[in-house]
Amino acid sequence: MFSLFKKSEFLSASEKDKIITALKAAELQTSGEIRVYIESRCRFVDPLDRAAEIFWSMKMDQTQERNAVLIYVAVKDHQMAILGDEGIHKKVGNEFWNQEVAKMRLHFQREHYMDALVLVIGDIGKALVHHFPYDSKTDKNELPDDIVFGK
Repeated sequence: MFSLFKKSEFLSASEKDKIITALKAAELQTSGEIRVYIESRCRFVDPLDRAAEIFWSMKMDQTQERNAVLIYVAVKDHQMAILGDEGIHKKVGNEFWNQEVAKMRLHFQREHYMDALVLVIGDIGKALVHHFPYDSKTDKNELPDDIVFGK
């Protein structure tokens, strides 16, 4: 699937910058929040379980509209998941998340990691804009726009 990389080598500095730029751009027109979490190994058999653990530990369930989304990648275990909080999940459903994971997997198989993440961030951003448009009176950036690297 994708090669074994140390977490620091998984993405170059310029690739990280492009992903962060994509995160910021995706969130410009929505009250929704997107986070990316990358680690070497998944501590659970099901990456969605690990994504849920991370989601709650990073307090992503505390956004006002419950519209945060976590993109999770375990590099060495070749696992990935996308977890949306209840507000956005009710709008897009499991099929949307599964399609986005399939897109990531396809790009990861070709070792196009940054492209995969930027594409999926864009798609999630569009869904968030559609269901949770930006409101200048109430919107604030509730979560950091960065990539979190676990162990």
